[in-house]
Amino acid sequence: MKSFLGFLVLFFVLVFHSFGQTFQFAQVTDTHVGGSTGLEDLERTIQDINANPRLDFVIFSGDITEFGSDEELMLAKNAMDKLNKAYYVIPGNHDSNWSESGANSFRTVFGSETFGFEHKGFLFLGTHSGPNMRMSPGQIPRENLVWMDQFLKEHASNRIPIISVNHYPQDSSLNNWFDAVDMLKSYNVQMAICGHGHNNKGYNWDGIPGVMSRSNLRAKDSVGAYNIIEIQSDKATFTLRFPGVKTEDQPWHTVDLRDHHFELQSTVYPRPDYSVNDLYTDKREVLWEYQDNSDIGSGIDFYKKSAILSNTQGEVYALNLKNGEKIWTFQTGGKIYSTPAVYKDLVVVGSSDHYIYGISAKNGLEKWKFKADKAVLGTPLIEKGVVFIGASDGKFRALEVKTGKLLWEFEGVKGYISSQALIEGNLIYFGSWGNDFYALNKNTGEKVWEWSNGSANRMFSPAACIPVYANGKIFIVAPDRYMTALDAQTGELQWRELKEGIRVRESMGLSADKKLVYVKTMDGELLGVSTLAPQMEITWKSTLQLPYEISPTAIKSNKKWIFVPSHSGLLSVIDAKTGSVSWQYKISNGMVNPISLIKNKILVSTMDGKVSFFEIK
Repeated sequence: MKSFLGFLVLFFVLVFHSFGQTFQFAQVTDTHVGGSTGLEDLERTIQDINANPRLDFVIFSGDITEFGSDEELMLAKNAMDKLNKAYYVIPGNHDSNWSESGANSFRTVFGSETFGFEHKGFLFLGTHSGPNMRMSPGQIPRENLVWMDQFLKEHASNRIPIISVNHYPQDSSLNNWFDAVDMLKSYNVQMAICGHGHNNKGYNWDGIPGVMSRSNLRAKDSVGAYNIIEIQSDKATFTLRFPGVKTEDQPWHTVDLRDHHFELQSTVYPRPDYSVNDLYTDKREVLWEYQDNSDIGSGIDFYKKSAILSNTQGEVYALNLKNGEKIWTFQTGGKIYSTPAVYKDLVVVGSSDHYIYGISAKNGLEKWKFKADKAVLGTPLIEKGVVFIGASDGKFRALEVKTGKLLWEFEGVKGYISSQALIEGNLIYFGSWGNDFYALNKNTGEKVWEWSNGSANRMFSPAACIPVYANGKIFIVAPDRYMTALDAQTGELQWRELKEGIRVRESMGLSADKKLVYVKTMDGELLGVSTLAPQMEITWKSTLQLPYEISPTAIKSNKKWIFVPSHSGLLSVIDAKTGSVSWQYKISNGMVNPISLIKNKILVSTMDGKVSFFEIK
């Protein structure tokens, strides 16, 4: 009798436990506020969610805005704040890659770019996806991985079931998917959900059941849609809801929730291949490597026997060139995507906290700072004691390096500036994320000419490339895959071509003899375009063949070598005369940042915070 009563007690405990686990939440993704119908579709969905008392909370899984602007973020936030239940939000690539704030305003507006919380026996974990300010595959920021590791150690004990959220699928569309997956699989992760693809679809990510949800946008329909996810102790069901119209009769997808015990399983998907690093050891030597705890989205400059870097935690710091050890650190109030520039004993750098800083190169102490009206993402260019730098407030400025005193400012920039300008003679050239390209008098700031690519899409702006000058022409390349040559003095169009089968992007550079503009194609080819021909004439080609490639990082060269970056951490060194590959080295699986040369040595970082110092033998 006692055993029977015990069985009944256990039965009711299990039934009650199972019942207690059941709950529903809404996943809303890819709202693209700022697009044609984004805000209206979002507001309709919010009204619909508010009318459903069975929904416990809402997860917004990225691409909240169309262009990541401060205005779009506030429109989205004001709409979301009308929800009558808790909501959790992470950014997507549209919120960060084209962000005028350097992906800083998202965490200011929403409080964070990650989330972690427990609900009815499940642990929910959301991380950022990137790419931040530089076109490449997605990437969970290094600082997010550090946060996730600490959060899991503190909250994921006793095999609590975990549901992971990211904007991207947890596969090769994220450069560092394996870092996140390996971390999650060391705990009881049972499911991962995402957006990004604008479709409802089930996946398997290295053994983790994955689910992509469709965009909230209406597209060609009268209303958009979102997913209602019901969680039970042993399964999750996904049902499509058309706000104000209907809920589908049956779930379109079901995931079995269980402890997968990944520690007993072998790896399913292959990891990045670093075998190339066993080759070419007779041609290069790795002197040292350094791993930052955050992303690095900028290049490197030198001061005497140290290297000056910046990162997305807002730090500017110096590393000893002899051993890679940190010498000093200066903290700003925002993320940094501006490459520090050294002039005599001073470092100049912009931050997304709206300031341009002058810092001692000796000890990292602040010497001066200049406040812009918005984030400063542009890289400083210094000539004869004057620093030229663009910001996100529609202004391009010239400051005195020694004091930070404003010498002049040009207020007519459309969009924001995120790259470095070019000086040739008395003119300074730069592009913006407003489809325009400018030439200013470097002494007065007066506009000499302005050119527009005529596109209605800001994402096609000639803003990420560093312009190239040769033989009286300015050369630029943009995401629209056109290459353009302009008369340097007048801005008159010399030629503008979109060649069939040659998909050029923003990665470009100039040969030492100035006869060629090196361009990297999306198909991984390295080409040389004549600077003298009256049209886009390809007169040189390397044997280099990379996979699909979209990194906008500039190509560096000297008389002997061409240094080619990639979006997956591979540095390729090409013989400038023959075009053959001299050697390659895979630094990490993140995008390669601007490359710095000092005599026969190369210092380079990747977006995931890895720094490598090479000597060419």
